[in-house]
Amino acid sequence: MIFDTYYVLIALSVLVIISYFFNIIADRLKIPSVILLIVSGILFKIGADFIQFDFPVSRTVLEILGVMGLILIVLEGSLDLKITTDKRQIIKRSLLAATLMLFSTTVAIALILGYTLDMSFKQSLPYAVAMGVISSAIAIPSVNKLEPNKKDFIIYESSFSDIIGIMLFNYVISEELLSILTVGTFFGNLALISLISVVCTVLVLLLFKYLKGHIKVFLILSILILVYSLSKQLHLPSLFFILVFGLVLNNAEPYLQGWLKKYLQPEKLLEVNIELKTMTAELAFLIRTFFFLLFGFSIDISLIVLEPVMLTGSLVILMILIIRYLFLRFISKTNIFPELFIAPRGLITIILFYSIPSHLTTDKFNEGVLSFVILGSGLIMMFGLIFSKKNVNSENELESEHVL
Repeated sequence: MIFDTYYVLIALSVLVIISYFFNIIADRLKIPSVILLIVSGILFKIGADFIQFDFPVSRTVLEILGVMGLILIVLEGSLDLKITTDKRQIIKRSLLAATLMLFSTTVAIALILGYTLDMSFKQSLPYAVAMGVISSAIAIPSVNKLEPNKKDFIIYESSFSDIIGIMLFNYVISEELLSILTVGTFFGNLALISLISVVCTVLVLLLFKYLKGHIKVFLILSILILVYSLSKQLHLPSLFFILVFGLVLNNAEPYLQGWLKKYLQPEKLLEVNIELKTMTAELAFLIRTFFFLLFGFSIDISLIVLEPVMLTGSLVILMILIIRYLFLRFISKTNIFPELFIAPRGLITIILFYSIPSHLTTDKFNEGVLSFVILGSGLIMMFGLIFSKKNVNSENELESEHVL
């Protein structure tokens, strides 16, 4: 089908404007904008089917947009985080939460898939990891209005969940899960990406000294994407590099003393940091808009309403909430509300699902389960945030009455 150039431009512009208004609605009502985008994509699909308009969504395009969005959103989140002495506890708590809940949830989901879909444990593990990872692409933009400690916890937890999830996924798709070689490779990759992250971050920071003119941000983003992609080809947890880079750039200035101040130039870092924050936020918004609209457009509603899909998806979501409640309540001993409900599945889930090797895919798994879990977990987060807002407003009113 041949599309008129100006009709395409009009459509793209309208979609961006709609997404902007969704952000306004999200800020006011605490409805995650990505949920509105997915639902809009589904409605567009229903409308297209009604008028018999065929617009095939390329899996490759979705995957490219997904990877770009993941990089930008994690970078955007890390550029907002300040590492101070009082936040070390939050970092430790969020890392522990992300690790233990991911492993526990993955095993539980694998057992559910084995029970409901008659899949072997090894066969179900890649699917379980994909659905066990919290989506930072949905979680991070949705917590802007939370108090700082809660917001930082969610940003760190979802980012760590993405990073550890990618590492775990690469592990479970290996030939031998419990061999010494595989376990050694797992921890070796972690050590290697840590070294690469430190070296590349320092080199990029040194590059700032020699950057002239206004073309800086896209050069930096290109370097980050290049290192991320090369690391990914080596099956390394490349998202860790993006997180480290953002954290270092946003927290380096107080430590630049003596010879470090001469070579790294704090004023340059501050200038690039401000520019990178602005550009990253704009690009993340643009890519998130088209990714989730296309994802919603690609969802087959007829698959979601099947009884086995609804049963499996409901059990998966229920298990996610149970494990999250038990961990937050008894192990982490942290706030439960609204953190309990902020465990959406989304962009990273789709990327990992598309990355499952052909020899591990099976017809027993219905793709509708994935869509059901993504939509269900997103809606639960939405209602959790809305109720949280009402709860906070009620508490404020009571405090005001008490003062009067």
